[in-house]
Amino acid sequence: MATRKLSNSQIVCFILLWGILCYMLLAYSKEITGQTVFAIIASAIIVFVPIYKNIRGRKSNKL
Repeated sequence: MATRKLSNSQIVCFILLWGILCYMLLAYSKEITGQTVFAIIASAIIVFVPIYKNIRGRKSNKL
């Protein structure tokens, strides 16, 4: 299955949205628990691994 290439503006939007959601989670939670930290780490993996693979794929296609 072919994946679409992400543009730089899409990558920036994803990162900003993730950052805003993490800020809201931390700012509005009553206390920071292990479950909150796990949610942030898991969401970071879900967001940043595909972005990293996309950027790495761009560099290898140019060679």
